[in-house]
Amino acid sequence: MSADVSGRRLDQLIAGRDDCADLTRSRVQALIRSGNVFVNNHSVKKNGHRVHTGDQIVIHLPPPEPSELKPEKVPFDILFEDDDVIVVSKPPGVVVHPAHGHAHGTLVHGLLYHCRNLAGIGGEMRPGIVHRLDKDTSGVMVVAKNDIAHQSLVGQFKTRSVEKHYRAVLAGVPRQISGKVVKNIGRHPVQRKKMAVLDEGGREAVTKWAILEDFAKFSYISVRLETGRTHQIRVHMASLGCPVAGDPLYGGKQPAGYCEIERQCLHSSTLCFDHPKTHERLSFTAPLWPDIEKVLQTLREKG
Repeated sequence: MSADVSGRRLDQLIAGRDDCADLTRSRVQALIRSGNVFVNNHSVKKNGHRVHTGDQIVIHLPPPEPSELKPEKVPFDILFEDDDVIVVSKPPGVVVHPAHGHAHGTLVHGLLYHCRNLAGIGGEMRPGIVHRLDKDTSGVMVVAKNDIAHQSLVGQFKTRSVEKHYRAVLAGVPRQISGKVVKNIGRHPVQRKKMAVLDEGGREAVTKWAILEDFAKFSYISVRLETGRTHQIRVHMASLGCPVAGDPLYGGKQPAGYCEIERQCLHSSTLCFDHPKTHERLSFTAPLWPDIEKVLQTLREKG
């Protein structure tokens, strides 16, 4: 090194190098701790090691560790893909990430099968899940393919710069044409599998909605989320007395006379975010899933 870098931390110096632009600070720190960074031919495992002008730094970048999950062919539509991100339309019935009771057939399994150019997340060959949809919610999702993209997207969701738009059929018609629900959401005090609106505690949740079509006993609405809490749309709409049609958890007894559907009529329609590398503002829209289209067609025919 020719520049005067005496006294700088090793992790900070590496993370700031142009030839290490694809490595996040946390990835650099992990490489140091695992003995993959050498200073003057000696392995240094302390992130805070102070370097000196003239030190020779060599980084051994091991290939990503293979995922413990086995790739599986899982159906989903691809809306966009490059070396940094993949944008998909998730079908209803597909769980995003492996969990208890869902060890196989998840979106992650399908992404491992499809993506042959994953750079790895945190040193593991896996896709970077930055947000989720419920199992029976369909629609658009973005997934990171490398550490830099993952860090960028996580930051965008955290600062709420990502725009999330949904479509839903409700069992009932809200009293206003449009509105905004600002109610904290947290775990239900009794039914632990459910979320609930809470007067005290919970986390801030903000949902904007507008009626697109009024079917007397049902309505078709657009929704924009300003936050991303678990079951947020389902909980907030139920709190208005107009639960998402077909919702088995929050719907209660719903009016008869519409095309039966075996899941909640909720669809992630549009997602807008900044590309992690080019910083271009991107927008992707996933068409309504056929089962929701059929519900709307039946409601329109009944007038």
